[in-house]
Amino acid sequence: MAGASTRLLNSFPTRPIASLLLCIWPWSDQLMSSVPENGGAEEVLALGDSDPGKPPPFRISDVRAAIPGHCWMKDPWRSMSYVLRDAAVIAALAICAVYLDSWAFWPLYWFAQGIMFWALFVLGHDCGHGSFSDITWLNNMMGHLLHSSILVPYHGWRIGHKIHHQNHGNVDKDESWHPLPEKIYKELNSTSRKLRFTVPFPLFAFPVYLMWRSPGKEGSHFLPSSSLFDPKDEQDVVVSTMCWSAVVALLVGLSWLYGPLQMLKLYGLPYMVFVMCLDLVTYLQHHGHSQKLPWYRGKEWSHLRGGLTTIDRDYGWINIIHHDAGTHVMHHLFPQIPHYHLIEATKAAKPVLGKYYREPDKSGPLPLHLVAILLRSFRVDHFVSDEGDVVYYQTDPHLFGDIKHKSM
Repeated sequence: MAGASTRLLNSFPTRPIASLLLCIWPWSDQLMSSVPENGGAEEVLALGDSDPGKPPPFRISDVRAAIPGHCWMKDPWRSMSYVLRDAAVIAALAICAVYLDSWAFWPLYWFAQGIMFWALFVLGHDCGHGSFSDITWLNNMMGHLLHSSILVPYHGWRIGHKIHHQNHGNVDKDESWHPLPEKIYKELNSTSRKLRFTVPFPLFAFPVYLMWRSPGKEGSHFLPSSSLFDPKDEQDVVVSTMCWSAVVALLVGLSWLYGPLQMLKLYGLPYMVFVMCLDLVTYLQHHGHSQKLPWYRGKEWSHLRGGLTTIDRDYGWINIIHHDAGTHVMHHLFPQIPHYHLIEATKAAKPVLGKYYREPDKSGPLPLHLVAILLRSFRVDHFVSDEGDVVYYQTDPHLFGDIKHKSM
């Protein structure tokens, strides 16, 4: 989606109360005072004097050569074992929720099941990249089963996500979580701008993106006539949309049979948690580093330079549940590597990458540290210049100030 743009850390609120205040009231005077007047340009070289927009002194072939050969091997049996594991956990959680039917358990169920839906998405994501196995029909079959079950049109998403990987870090061509050029940003009405950068609204962006894509882009992941697709994609898109529609019809039927409230508790609320997880993870894979990272246009862009602006994250205990989705740099450079080899591949590539690899902040059991990073990024990363082939996010100092002024 999957598919993601670069937002900051130097002036993070260090106290929990500050993070909470920003979440509830993001245009607070206390927190807005840390936004630079010049849009944050002086933070580009925040880490020493290294220039993140400078071309790296190595080639992508050098990185590839450092990765052990077995990391490229795909084991369909191992991939299927993860599917069976996740399906068993999902079934067990649902059975426990129905059996207990306790309001003391339901919130825990919604959170846990939402995380498991996200884990299913990651496995379907591997199918879309062909890293699930070398067997095309198996990848497509499992991709449809996994993604349709969580209301994602497999081929429609897969094709859009492929465009994202082919153009990651490219302002004009990237497909998801890319920065808005200043002209398009200013064409948005004030409400759209504020909703785009005010929690929790951006964390529910994924279904909207599937239906209408991103601002400045036209089409839908459900329609074969969309500009997102080539004529050869028509049959694939139709099949995926039909699978998605079949699951929607099944959910409607189950709601009629067991009641809409029961289905909301069993499926609807976990689905919302899944969407929030997906948007949180994919956004922070491309935003929020303490050092402002570049976006490219024209001849300055390359697959290597774009991939090096992606960000690894540590999710604590959730790492093993969501199949190491935090190892994003190596995934973007080489999406054909199976998820279960990405950690080893990352370790092997670090000596080559050097300062172009940015170690993720260590997480506690739960990745609560990411909340401050997310909020900070929404507060300072708003648009990029319409001009230039190497650009950085800029801040609209009036975005939340307008709301504050009107509320006085």
